[in-house]
Order: sequence, then structure tokens, then C-alpha cells
Amino acid sequence: MHKLIIAALLLVAQVAAAQQKPNPDWLNQKYSMFIHFGLYSEFGGVWKGQPVKEGYSEQIQSFARIPKEVYAAMAQNFNPVKWNADEIVSLAKAAGMKSIVFTSKHHDGFCMYHSKYTDYNIVDATPFKRDAMKELSEACQRQGVKFAVYFSLIDWHFPGNTITPHNADAVTPEHHRFNMKQVEEIMTQYGPVSEIWFDMGSLTGEQSKELYDLVTRLQPQCMISGRLGNDRGDFSVMGDNQIPDYKIGTPWQTAASFFKETWSYRSWQERGSLDAKVDEKLLGMINVISRGGNYLLNIGPRGDGSVVEFERDALLKMGGWVNRYAEAIYSTTANPFDHAPAWGDITRKGNTLYLFVEHMPANRTIELNGVLGNASRAILLADSRALPLKQKGQTVKIDIPSDVQPDCGMTVVKLSFDGDFRAVPDDILKTTVLTAANAIPVYAYSSMDYYSSFRSTVGYTWHFTGKAPSSTPTLLYTAGNEGDAIRLEIDGKAQDIVLAGGTARPLTVKPESVKWGEARLFGPQEERFNGGDLPEGEGSLRTDIEWGEPITIPTADKQAVYLKHTLTSDCEQDILVAFGIADGFRVVLNGETLSMRTFVGGMERKPEVLKLHLQRGENTLWVELYNRYGDAVEYMIDPSIPQEMHALPLQAVELYPGEIHDCSFRLAHPANKNSDMGLRDIQIELK
Repeated sequence: MHKLIIAALLLVAQVAAAQQKPNPDWLNQKYSMFIHFGLYSEFGGVWKGQPVKEGYSEQIQSFARIPKEVYAAMAQNFNPVKWNADEIVSLAKAAGMKSIVFTSKHHDGFCMYHSKYTDYNIVDATPFKRDAMKELSEACQRQGVKFAVYFSLIDWHFPGNTITPHNADAVTPEHHRFNMKQVEEIMTQYGPVSEIWFDMGSLTGEQSKELYDLVTRLQPQCMISGRLGNDRGDFSVMGDNQIPDYKIGTPWQTAASFFKETWSYRSWQERGSLDAKVDEKLLGMINVISRGGNYLLNIGPRGDGSVVEFERDALLKMGGWVNRYAEAIYSTTANPFDHAPAWGDITRKGNTLYLFVEHMPANRTIELNGVLGNASRAILLADSRALPLKQKGQTVKIDIPSDVQPDCGMTVVKLSFDGDFRAVPDDILKTTVLTAANAIPVYAYSSMDYYSSFRSTVGYTWHFTGKAPSSTPTLLYTAGNEGDAIRLEIDGKAQDIVLAGGTARPLTVKPESVKWGEARLFGPQEERFNGGDLPEGEGSLRTDIEWGEPITIPTADKQAVYLKHTLTSDCEQDILVAFGIADGFRVVLNGETLSMRTFVGGMERKPEVLKLHLQRGENTLWVELYNRYGDAVEYMIDPSIPQEMHALPLQAVELYPGEIHDCSFRLAHPANKNSDMGLRDIQIELK
């Protein structure tokens, strides 16, 4: 019995460990290979002897308007006899890549594995008769490289589906059941899968959840891409070849192609200088890693399965560079400073900074400001050559001798510290009131579907001064956040707090001084929920709006309506207004976006209460309601709610020694990792 109990406990521990997300191996891999290889590779970007210059070549069926039956017949000629999975994996390893993401099925619906649910696959429909994906999975296991898959959520070959160029089609119930079956066979027949890269389509909230739950149940450590939609997913994916100029506080990835015009093989592609391309892609990789992301670089094999020599040579040259500077890349964390210096990028590992000098200063002295700690040694990482180092206060200067030449466009310096060090924040507040306006936002990337994606805010961080040994915080919040649970951290001490039971604190408001004028409706109109331009024109006058009473506005799927309110105030003041929300909800006051959120993927639906800072005189308030599901939106606005905040005092918190202190908060239990948290009107008073 004792042995059975121990075995049961071990099993529980193993299951708990297996369910850990984000997967630390995925976070640390940094650099991986994407492979776009499929039936489209046989076309090479050419149809009827002419290059198809519109769109990506892997979508040639759509852009060349090739009939389904004609396109499908090409499978009879698809015989990639030069496909060699072991050589592909060896190339990835030589390039320094830690995983491979393979296109199991792209939008054309052709499966590069032996699916039992369709004969439109590489084994049953081609003379090749081999499971290319199975071979790659097994080669990855043999050589110690993580295996992952891309899976298109749209399928032009599925019965009843039409081919459209925008790739954001809804998925029918029948098609969704088909997708579920195919994902299940991939997750059970091809060994460990480190990530599944869902792409395109506009799924319902339930469809996204079912796919997420299926993958997590079958492979608990498999990371799921945010392009699953509805803010489901374990990591967010930037737009194609997009590198953000801000740091992201959740797991994320940039997928990059060698040529921005295409991902799959294009026979007539102008490839240009090999050295210039290597420098370009290495710089992109470092840009991504220094901001905390993973870099997924694509190759597009020819229709015969061979790797394009230009891409092979570029990867091998990149691999030599990556090998020389591996310690500055793998298992590092993002730049600890609030910004990247003018001369380049930074990664960190323990007490060491790695400085990627991309733009050498004219005086060949790189300067690092805002350092608390003793910088002890600087060397060239390539050959351990010592570099002159000077430190004065919080400024470190390193001289780069004139005979040091850039390596693939960069010079990499290793800067070591005696003991721990700290990056001094850009903005250190002297105020004792912390608000969204003086915070450093923690960003994520919200995605309802591919086209309705935008930068979201999932947390706030502040740095403030104070000499006292402790601080007693008070939280101020609106009625709209009643019941929300937040995780507040002050100087390394975290606590979960439910926003409830606060004492009312009235705002200084003069309701009679605010005059609400006319309301005008714009739309419905076809729209993407991504913060686009507001409509122009006069709109239509709405006289049926009563405070707190919802009105129904017919709105088709993937359409938006806009309400424009004009109001005047006799003085500058803050007022609280409650709004009814939709699948996508945006509020813009006098040109400033106050809130932009989606309410999909399990997000709680309750009225949004926002504080509007009115200027004296006329004010313009826009409300966008985006309908992703259903045939109407409901609009509600209510400025007659109680004009009061709620104050919740907390216990005193011991502060760090010294004068610079940190404070941050997020939702304690967010429904989704990348959904915007709201909470823009919360305040923290420190005493």
C-alpha cells in the first residue's frame, strides 16, 4: 500500500509538471525554423507560364484563381523525391535553431501527412507515397530538435468552402468537426509536439476553446499560438515579419520569411546579396530576442523537396554567427532597461549584460546610462578580448578599438558585474498617487481573429521614490471593477486582492454643468477591430437613447457601428459613465482612446465604467461596437450613475532599502493571457 501511495503521488507530480505553461523550453529556444512546404511548392509561384505577383505564393490557388479540380490535379505531379528530413533537421541544427514548425496543412487543404480523414494528402494523392511530416517528426526526435506543426483553420478543399483572398472566413460546424479530428490525429500520431501554429479563419468562441482544450488535454506542454483567435492561446504572434518597438509582457513570437513577398518557394524571386540578407535576418532575430520574444525564420523548399541554395547558405552563415554568440542568445531575458539604446540591443543573463552594437558611435564609445551596480569587466564576446571600461555613477562607458570590425553587422560585448545590478527606470515618480496616466504599460497582443488584432494592456508598472521603511497603499476603483481580482506587487511582495468593500469617495462633479447634445449613429459597416480610423460624414440622428436603457442595433457578423456624442462642460472635470459592451468595444474622447477591449474567449460581460476627463467647452465622444457573432449589438450609455470612486485600504508593505521602489499589478486570474484587462481608472495611493 505504501508503494502504491508513493506511485500515485509521483504520478500526480508528473501530471502537474507536464501541465506547466508557458513551457520553459519553448521560452528559451529563441530561434526556430518555419517550413512552408506543400502542393503549392510545385507551382513555384507560376501559373500558365507567368509569374503570379499578387499575394503570397503559398496562396497561388486563390490569387491565380485556379479552379479547385485543376489545382487538386497537380497532386499527380507532386513528387518531392529530394525531400530529406534528416538533412533538413541537420540544417536547422547547424543554423542554431531549436525547433522546427512544419506546415501540416495550409489554406489549400492539402495535407503533408497521412490523414485518415481525407485522401487529399501526400501519401494517397501523390506518386511520392510517403508521409513527409512523419519523417520530419522522427528526424527531429533522432537529432534532439523540437518538432512543431502549422495548421490552417481554413481549408479551401473542404466540401462547400469557397476560396476567398482575405483568409478570415468563418468555420462551419461541419468544417470545425473535421478540424478537430485532424488536430487530434496530429496530436496523437506524430510524437511530442512543442507548439501548434494555428492560422487564419474566424472561429466562434466555442470553436477556439474546443481546439485549445483538445490540444492541452492530449499534449499538456504544447504551446498554442494566439492565431487560434478569441484570445485563446499560450503565446501571441505578431503580424507577418512584424517586429514590435515595445516590450511584451506575455510569451510571444515573430514569424519571419526570407522574402517578405512570399513564404513558400517562388522560382522567380529576386534574392539579392547573401551577406545583406544574413545581416538583415540576424538583426531581426536580435531585435526580437532583446524584446523578450522568439524568432521563427521560414524556408520554402522547392516542389522536388530540395532546399533553395540561397536559403541554405544563409542559414549556415547565420549558424556560424549564432554559434559564436550563443551565450548572448539562448536562455537570456529581455533588455532590463525601459528602452533600447541608440547604438543597438541588449539581452541579460544573471549578472551579465550582452550588448549588440548595431550602430557604432562616431567616437567608438558605447554608453550605458542608468546602471546601479559595479561594472567589473567588458570583453568582445567573439574572442574574449578585454575592452577599456569606465564607470562614473550610473553611467558605464566602453571603448571599442578601431581595429574591431562588425561581425555580420554587429559587435557583441559582454559586460559583467560584481554581484547583482539594477537598471534604473526611465521614469521615477515623486508622486504618491499611481495612475494609468503615469504608469509604464505591460503590453500583450490581443487577437479576435487575424484581422482584428491589436496591442493590448495586461498590466501596469511604476517606479517611485521614498525613504520610509514601509508604505500603506489604498486602492481606488470604479463600480465597474467591483469584484475584479488583481495581483498587486510592491517591492517584490505580491498579494491578490478582490476589489470589493471599498468606501465611497465622491468625485467633485457638477452634473448640471454637463450638457449632452445629439447622438449620431454611423454604420453598420464592414470593419476590422484594430483601432482604425473613425468614420466621417454626418451619420444618422438617434433620438431613442435613454440613460441606462439598451437599444438594439442590427449589425451583421464582422461589422461595426459607431455612436458619436457631442457634450459640453462648463468647466474641466471628471465624470463617470457606464457603457454596454460588445464583442469589440472602443471609446475615444476628444481624439484619445480611453478603452479598447474585446469580450470574447470567456471574458466576463458587464458594463464598462470609464472616467471621462472633460475639457471646458465642447467634447466629442465616440463609442465603437464591433459585432463578431450574432446579428445585432446592444448599445447602452449611462452618465447618471453615482459619481464616486471606491477606496480600499490595504496593510502596510515593507519596502526595499534605498529610495527607488517598484509597484505593479495585473489581473490575478485573467480569462485569457492576452486580453486587455481594462482597469484604466484604478489608482494606488501610497502613504
